[in-house]
Amino acid sequence: MRSAPNRLAGEKSPYLQQHAGNPVDWFPWGEEAFSKARKENKPVFLSIGYSTCHWCHVMERESFSSESIAEKLNRNFVPIKVDREERPDVDRIYMTAVQILTGQGGWPLNAFLTPELKPFYGGTYFPPDSMWGRPGFGEVLEKIADLWSRDRETLAESGEKLTQAIREYAAGEAQVRGLAGESALKRGFESYKSTYDAVEGGFGGAPKFPMPVDHMFLMRYWARTQEKDALDMSINTLRKMARGGIQDHLGGGFHRYSTDERWHIPHFEKMLYDNAQLASVYLDAYQITGDEEFARTARAAIEYVLRDLRHKDGGFYSAEDADSLPPELAGKVEDHGHIHRTEGAFYLWTKAEVVEALGADVGERFCRRYGVEPDGNAQSDPHGEFSGKNILFLAEAGAPADASVDAAKAKLLEIRNKRPRPHLDDKVLASWNGLMLSALSKAASVLDDKSFLEAALEAGRFIQEKLYDPDMRRLYRRWRNGERAIAGTADDYAFIVQGFIDLYESSFDACWLARAETLADEACRLFYDTDKGGFFMTSKDHDPNLLARIMEEMDNVEPSASSVMATNLLRLSQYAARLDYQDAAEKTLARFSATLTTRPRALPQMLTALGSLRDKPRQIVIAGEPGAADTQALLRVVRRRFLPNSIVILADGGINQQMLSRRTPFLKDMTPSDGKAAAYVCVNFACKLSVNEPAALESLLAT
Repeated sequence: MRSAPNRLAGEKSPYLQQHAGNPVDWFPWGEEAFSKARKENKPVFLSIGYSTCHWCHVMERESFSSESIAEKLNRNFVPIKVDREERPDVDRIYMTAVQILTGQGGWPLNAFLTPELKPFYGGTYFPPDSMWGRPGFGEVLEKIADLWSRDRETLAESGEKLTQAIREYAAGEAQVRGLAGESALKRGFESYKSTYDAVEGGFGGAPKFPMPVDHMFLMRYWARTQEKDALDMSINTLRKMARGGIQDHLGGGFHRYSTDERWHIPHFEKMLYDNAQLASVYLDAYQITGDEEFARTARAAIEYVLRDLRHKDGGFYSAEDADSLPPELAGKVEDHGHIHRTEGAFYLWTKAEVVEALGADVGERFCRRYGVEPDGNAQSDPHGEFSGKNILFLAEAGAPADASVDAAKAKLLEIRNKRPRPHLDDKVLASWNGLMLSALSKAASVLDDKSFLEAALEAGRFIQEKLYDPDMRRLYRRWRNGERAIAGTADDYAFIVQGFIDLYESSFDACWLARAETLADEACRLFYDTDKGGFFMTSKDHDPNLLARIMEEMDNVEPSASSVMATNLLRLSQYAARLDYQDAAEKTLARFSATLTTRPRALPQMLTALGSLRDKPRQIVIAGEPGAADTQALLRVVRRRFLPNSIVILADGGINQQMLSRRTPFLKDMTPSDGKAAAYVCVNFACKLSVNEPAALESLLAT
């Protein structure tokens, strides 16, 4: 066995540290590894994953901890390990390569490269020996080493061809043309309708992913067209998700995705970006429907993040693992290397455990409400990890409130918190913190919760102090244990700009708008394609070892930088009176017009931006003393309504109003009237007469 850790021990990434004890001579991505490959003329073995990835753990345990496999890797290859969450740019290039080669992707992502880093072979999970129709990893290593020694020219030629394909993909099919029309928005809606599961919610079959961008589009499409089916599809899906096992009914928040069509059996990983975006979506649903179930779901997700994913200084950690040590093994085996950890062990319950904890009467009522069965309730269990266990879901939806059952949830959560916890990935990523900043800011406003506002302000300060270099005016992607590192990508800038705008609309401190504008300017300088529009993932000077400069062309579990920046620029163009921002947004939308027209569901967030551009923007100004009761009454009217394509400004009569008036002169003379706070509703900066009463403002907003 290895007597000392490998090179990864000095890395900050939790994922890389998980491999620091492997007998594999891992290198981090960098010049030391590249120089060795070139000097020794060895192929590179590149393995990409993340610290809460189930199959990454499996391959680490089965293969990378194996002395025999490590010997083959160390002798014939230069092995490099990459955290895809730290380096999404590296991941995107080689994921594209593997998808071209195999037609599918996923993690762990394993690719074989020439010393010039050009990929010639790859795949995802490899078992140690051939099984399930997959080649054994040891066998793959032997065959590639043999081919490299006998016919490396052929492998190098394959690398050249695949690299060219990657570069052609990166160049895209951008054709600067006119903006997509209203028909693109309608086709997007119809595409969702054609795959909608009217029984269980969601789109398509299992596995089902939450996909917040879908709901962002559908609810905004309803708002501008009153197409009832668009709203019904979203609302029904959100209800099914909130009541299913994909939501953690004790601790709040959502698991990664559902392996079945009913949202019942989740992959138990919990990600910051999912919970941030879903909290925002559920707040939208609450504003539209007034249904407290949506407010409770959003609050629970946010409280989960604040409780379990928050750094003491205000930033947010990345994720919690799906796997953990089963409670019955606690204290009996060493919890090391995922050897004994199983999927969902932290979250599962036997009926006997529930009844013992709560007593027979309350226990039985709890079991009825949350679907707990004597023999377990998992209808599928491919790895035999759920036998006799129960995944909590709301089996009695719509049942009257039961205080004893609610108290029982708190008691079970207390018991659960004493179990061995899943691994926490405690790195702080700029982009995901931007998403959480938006969720907190929105929750503070919609739920009228000052504690959420304070948390949002702390998160904003954390980003500004820990992840931003004011001298260079540059963002870093990752912070962990006092170290910030890795140049920010377009996602980092886009999501934080969005978060800062949202934080202004919650706090009305104009410094956040100024910071949003500064970062937007930097994003345009570093990532914007001035020829065709859109935002590349990386800047020109980001990493000279990357084979291509890719621009994301899809909104996936996270929206693309181009989609978010288009929306940001449209919003900021109103606050800052910047025509250049609107021009860049329009050019970005024009770049993707072919995709929006022919494959609109690929870019639901950009469809939303297109709808915003096509509509006349609305400015809502509340003039009054910030903390005064009459000002707050008018703000509550605005904040409880779903008002997409609107910006909200507080004319406070002080420094914030002065700062904003330098860019938007129409604010200068907006003041309270008749000694009371006043509301001005403007469309494209043409304002109606001010009103003082909440009911009158309700009427104005309804028109």
